[in-house]
Amino acid sequence: MNNLKTFVEELANMEVTPNVYNQYSYKCQENSVRRNNLLIYLKQMYKLKPKIILVGEAPGYRGCRLTGVPFTSEHLLMNNIEGLELFGKDKGYRLAVEKDKLLKEATATMIWRTLLEYNMMTLSWNAFPFHPHKKDNEESNRTPLKKELLIGEKPLLQMIEMFNIQKLVAVGNKAHENLSKLGITCEKVRHPAQGGKNEFVEGIRSIKEKLDI
Repeated sequence: MNNLKTFVEELANMEVTPNVYNQYSYKCQENSVRRNNLLIYLKQMYKLKPKIILVGEAPGYRGCRLTGVPFTSEHLLMNNIEGLELFGKDKGYRLAVEKDKLLKEATATMIWRTLLEYNMMTLSWNAFPFHPHKKDNEESNRTPLKKELLIGEKPLLQMIEMFNIQKLVAVGNKAHENLSKLGITCEKVRHPAQGGKNEFVEGIRSIKEKLDI
């Protein structure tokens, strides 16, 4: 558990490149909630002992950028999905900024619904753990640069080691390309967005079948 706290602290203190927001940094007071959300998530995962890590490209401005937890949205983090029993206020998760209308993120919802359907618990992370955005527009997403992927390599490898992960699965072509650039071997599933839901579901089903988990 101490390793998990140290991991979150290291993320908070990492220097980032221009046009990137470190959602765990001490430079913004509300990030303390995001750090705590991530720590709650990592502690839950440590107890669940997942064998697989799902790796995305980078946090999006409607998702992990706001919550601190990969593949989540404000709505998912606070309300959970029926049958998942992972997120929600009762687990200690909080909003970094209190608001009435919580943002949803379609990809995050699709991923968790699919994992729930196949009774498959995976650890979630990103090749680059911070939010890369376009210049002068924090409410945008962009592909991480090679030097940013190199920054993200250390925490990704730490996650794999801390959780004794047996298999890496890249979500989408970009995530797969990013991991390949780092020389990391992984399987790939279709990204569920833009009409890819059925292929994503089939990819998860196939992995579940092969690993018999």
